[in-house]
Amino acid sequence: MNDPYRVPLAYRISRPFLKPIFRGLFRFLGRVKITGGENIPYGKAYVVAMNHVSMFDPPFVGAFWPEQLEIIGAADVFDKPGQGQILKAYGVIPVHRGDYDRALLVKIIHILKSGLPLLIAPEGGRSHVPAMRRAKPGVGYIIEQTGAPVVPAALVGTTGDFWQRAKRGEKPALEMRIGKPIVLPEINSKGNERHEARQRNADLVMRHLAGLLPEEYRGVYADSAIF
Repeated sequence: MNDPYRVPLAYRISRPFLKPIFRGLFRFLGRVKITGGENIPYGKAYVVAMNHVSMFDPPFVGAFWPEQLEIIGAADVFDKPGQGQILKAYGVIPVHRGDYDRALLVKIIHILKSGLPLLIAPEGGRSHVPAMRRAKPGVGYIIEQTGAPVVPAALVGTTGDFWQRAKRGEKPALEMRIGKPIVLPEINSKGNERHEARQRNADLVMRHLAGLLPEEYRGVYADSAIF
């Protein structure tokens, strides 16, 4: 796999239309605030790691991120009317939660090694509550294979009741706090120690995220947040 990954033409056409539509919707429904944009390492490969509360998180990040992101999304959402069509139109990459998918990991690594940024949720799925759960070690594996820096994107206000509150005219606050890029420690161990090192790196990402979030969002990382 020596050739660089190329985003399919259909997605390169659709994304410039979808992004402003969703930016407009979020601004119409809520009060949007984005901070830390100066921390984005433009024009190179990096992993955007977000906390994942609800279905609003990926479109919120994708809409307001200055660069086009490749996005990983749960495969079961692709079958839902409306949501599925939007995911397919953007070119979200489906992942079957809880399954080991070697082809997906190969594709993710190919994307990053081709110099493109990628959005993932280290928790492995929606928490449905603000408090973060412990990360899966997958992000540690991805960084081990690519050496890409991680940019934490801390999301506040994207709770499951956002739509209901917006319909009542409350204009809920939506915020994305972008942290400085993190370079994770190299992993040189083998076997179980290697797996544990990947988990430590995944936890390190989440500790940085926790430091950007309000206390009620920190969850299992409340006592180890990095500020």
